[in-house]
This record gives sequence, C-alpha cells and structure tokens, in this order.
Amino acid sequence: MTVHASPIESPSTAADEESSRLGVIGERNRSLETHQREAVPAVMTDRLGKRYGTFDALIDLSLEIQRGEVFGLLGPNGAGKTTLIRTLLGFLQRTSGRAEVMGIDPASDSVGVRRCVSYLPGDARLPRHLRGRAVLKFFADIRPDGDYEAALAVAERLELDLQRHVGFMSTGMRQKLAIATVISSKSPILILDEPTANLDPTVRSQVLALVSEAQRAGRTVIFSSHVLTEIEEVCDRVVLLKRGRLARQQTLADLRARHRIFATRRQPQPAPTIPDRLRDSISRLTTDGPSVIIETVGDLAPTLGWLASLELDQIRAETFGLRAVYDSVHFDEASPS
Repeated sequence: MTVHASPIESPSTAADEESSRLGVIGERNRSLETHQREAVPAVMTDRLGKRYGTFDALIDLSLEIQRGEVFGLLGPNGAGKTTLIRTLLGFLQRTSGRAEVMGIDPASDSVGVRRCVSYLPGDARLPRHLRGRAVLKFFADIRPDGDYEAALAVAERLELDLQRHVGFMSTGMRQKLAIATVISSKSPILILDEPTANLDPTVRSQVLALVSEAQRAGRTVIFSSHVLTEIEEVCDRVVLLKRGRLARQQTLADLRARHRIFATRRQPQPAPTIPDRLRDSISRLTTDGPSVIIETVGDLAPTLGWLASLELDQIRAETFGLRAVYDSVHFDEASPS
C-alpha cells in the first residue's frame, strides 16, 4: 500500500509568507497614504477668522490653493493679505475657522508647516554684519531643504554683489539677497509678499521668470503684490481681499478671454441691438452720445464681424484686464463676473 504524505509547511516558510503578505499590505497602505497626501490642497481655509479686540482682520475666509498653482493675493493695504499669510504660517493664532497647509494645521504644528514653506516677508530683515555670501550660506545651512549652490546661482542672475556687507547694501540689494535665500530652497511652497518691491524693471523680470520656473518644477507659489501687471503675467488665479473678506476670485485664463471694445458712431442713432447669436458673448453694451462701449466674453471674431456691419468711425479693442476687476471691487463698481 502506497501512502501519499501531505506536505507539511515548515515554521520558517509560514513566517516568510506571512511577512511577505504583511509587506504587501504595508506597501499598499503607504501608497494609499501617499495618494491621500498628494490629493490634499497645498492650502485650505474654511471660514477662517482673525480678530484683534473689536477689529476683524479676517472674516469667514474660505479658499483652496491647489498644488503647483501660482496664486495671487490682491487687495489694498489693510485688506488682510499679510494677516492671512502669517496665520497660515502659525505666527498668528486664528480666532475662528480652520486652516491647513499641505494637510498640516498651523495652529497645532506651526513648525511642520514652516518645514514645507519658504517665506519672503514684505519687510525682510537680514543680519547686517554679514556679507551677502555668508547670508546665503547661513540660510542654506539652517534649512533641511536649503541649497547654497542654487542660492549663489539666483544671486548671480539678480546681479547681486555678494562681497558687500548687508549693512552697506541698498534697499534693492537687500531685497535681491532675500529673494535668493527664499527661492533657492527646495520647499514645496513659496510665499512671496511684495517680492519685486524696490527692484528695477530688469530685475523684476528675472524674479517673475524665477516664479515661473518654480511652478514648472512642481512648486506652489503664493504671490502677493500691488503690481497688477505682475499678477497677470505669472498667476493662474487671483483672489481680491477687501476689509478682511474674500471679495472676488478670478482665473486669469477667463480674464484674458474678456475684451472691452470702444467704438465711435458716425452720426447720432439709437443704440445698436445685439443679435441673438451674440447674446452669450456680449456681457454689456453702453452708449453715451456717439460713443459705444461693449464688453465681451470668449471669441472676439463674431462680435467684430457684427461691428463691421455698423456705421462706425473708430474701433479699439483691449483685454479687460485685472485693473478693471480690481477697481470694481475697490470702488464697489459693477463688473462682469
């Protein structure tokens, strides 16, 4: 009689298989956690508020900034831009609402937030007794993601004399030095508060180019400026703050698709009637004597074709521009949404 013996698993084989199974599960869990972290916005606020006594600096501010986005912050002095930035970094404690930076709450882990962020304040102060090169080395060494060689390269692009002591530098030179220390880091988020202040046009162009390069490298940039043309050039989206509230959000792609047309009629006549086919693309038509002003959305060609059929002396078209949006919020004027 033949006896078929069933194989008996050795303890070491069973342990190896169990270890392998647990390793696969662990890898799956790590992949899921990585995916969940990557799905979290770079910055999120939900009804964020900050109060000083009876003064509300931020009121019910809700916004999201996506990873890899260049996000513009606009508003007059006192609108809440710097308060928002300092609250996100944990320098200020919020009064109400929620906030997260890369999924981290700055109120409970401000150090963790600042590991993810490289911040250029509007009033950057640098050690006056050090030479420019030593300043770059100091900041590169104290940050885990610092890069001294990259800082030197940025300083060279900005035509900065690194042999001079900070105390003997002009305001513009100190600004360039601060920019080099901030942009050269490898942090996933850059927060730049008025980065081009006190800089000449050539250097401003270099700074904007550095911002675009940071975005192409996958970094998120929060760009606060009073220079509307700079916001228009580098930002994907902009929010306008007014007295601590979010007054308007605007994507720059949508704004570039808007035009304002100025025309002059040859003789007095009734206001032109908008054809049905253009009612979705013409958002406003106003007349004042011989002058006609038309605001359009989307493709401009159909509207220009219609205008060519009217008796007009002159036609001038321009992009709507961020200035018109800013003025509509600042002066409470109407503007197309």
